[in-house]
Amino acid sequence: MSALTWSTGFANRLFDAVVAPRAVYAHCDIPCGIYDPHEAQIAALTVLRMDQLIADLAHPGPDAKLEDRAAYVSKMSRYTAVKEQHAEKVKSEVRVIWGDYFTPDHVKANPQAHDMVWQIMKQASKARQGIALDDAQALVTAVQAFAELFWKTKGAKTQRLPSMQKSGGEIVYPMA
Repeated sequence: MSALTWSTGFANRLFDAVVAPRAVYAHCDIPCGIYDPHEAQIAALTVLRMDQLIADLAHPGPDAKLEDRAAYVSKMSRYTAVKEQHAEKVKSEVRVIWGDYFTPDHVKANPQAHDMVWQIMKQASKARQGIALDDAQALVTAVQAFAELFWKTKGAKTQRLPSMQKSGGEIVYPMA
C-alpha cells in the first residue's frame, strides 16, 4: 500500500469520524422491473393533508399564552417538515419511474410523458414552497395522471378509488 493510498484512506476515515456520512437511498438500478406510482400518490396526498392541517391551524392571538404560541410553532414546523419530505418523495418516485422504467418506445407512444413529468417536478416545488390548497390539489391531480399513464404503458386499465385518507381524494389503481 502506497503512502498516498494510506493517507487518503486515513483522511477519509478521520473526516467520517468527525462528520458522519449521511444515508443515501436509491432505487435498485438493476433495473429490477418493479415500479409503481402508488407511493408518489400517497406522498402527494400527504402534501395536500399537511396544507389542510396548516389551513385549519388557529393562529394564536396577541394575548396568547407562551405555551399556546409554542404549540402553534411546533405544529406548523412539523406540518411544514412533513410536507417538504413528501413533496420531495413525489419528485423522487416520479423521477425513478421516468428515468428507470420509461423507454423511448413509451415516450413515442405517449408524447405527453416528458411534459407531464416536468410539470410534476414544477408543481411539487410550487406545493412545497407555499400553503395554497389549490397547489397541493394540482400536484395530486398531476400524479394521478402520471399513474394512469404509467399503467397504460403496462397495458393495464385503471380505476380511481376513494383514497380513504383524511385528505380525501382518490388513488389510481390498475385493474386486473
